[in-house]
Amino acid sequence: MKRIFLFLVVNIAAVAMLTIVATIVCGFLGVDLAAELGEGGYAPLLIFSFIFGMAGSVISLLMSKTLVKTTMKCRTIDGTEGEAERWLVTTVEDLARRANIKTPEVAIYPGAANAFATGAFKNSALVAVSTDIMGQMTREELRGVLGHEISHVANGDMVTMGITQGVVNTFVIFFSHVAAQIIQGALNGKESRRSRGGYGLYHVIVMVMQLALGFLSSIVVMWYSRRREFAADAGSARLIGTPAPMIAALRRLGNLQPGVLPDSLKAFGISGKHASLFASHPSLDDRINALMNLPPDTGV
Repeated sequence: MKRIFLFLVVNIAAVAMLTIVATIVCGFLGVDLAAELGEGGYAPLLIFSFIFGMAGSVISLLMSKTLVKTTMKCRTIDGTEGEAERWLVTTVEDLARRANIKTPEVAIYPGAANAFATGAFKNSALVAVSTDIMGQMTREELRGVLGHEISHVANGDMVTMGITQGVVNTFVIFFSHVAAQIIQGALNGKESRRSRGGYGLYHVIVMVMQLALGFLSSIVVMWYSRRREFAADAGSARLIGTPAPMIAALRRLGNLQPGVLPDSLKAFGISGKHASLFASHPSLDDRINALMNLPPDTGV
């Protein structure tokens, strides 16, 4: 859940930085970016939006593993640290073999009960669990959680999430510029972009619109994320041969006291206990019901 939040934050920052750099460079070279994008209809603007939108998403994707390892204070393990670590690494190896992928890096990080998988490539991913989840879940429950995370990796969910975010970025950038053209034209006239003041106003409007539309577009990304969570739950059941461990893990999560989250995360409703348009995960009840209604032939 936190990996998705970090991915979105880095993506927004990358797109904003690319836009600022383009604006500064064009200003230094004496190029009116707004006027150039307006020439030839909307085709140049759409191409520009696609390039910058996808670039922001690719940067976020490539940085995801390193960023999460650093910000979450992950401690990579190889199984020699102790019996619990050895079981964790062995279980991940077994599930990865069943999923036909290379064994991801395994890590432990301090924090409330949680786990995540991340990485741009399925054969060089990272699976991490928190200290609390190791202490509060049985091994069978934890195996269900690890199966869920391995399914995310095997399904290439971070890549598909990145593509989805890139497409969303494209439309956010495109409509931000279109809105800026309309708003500035209404305020100062069509020729005002040629002046230094008009040029600056145009890009201020673009940045404000990108932030506003980016926030609204996160509804689409979170909707897609919730669909992938259902798929990863089912994937855990297939890898293990039964949905029971994942159901037990979800029920356990429902009884655990969630960690205190910063305000920036609370807005996304990522605890998973209640449904929300901005939640990256479905409610626990919905996930349990979906697992209980899996076809009877689900298994390895």
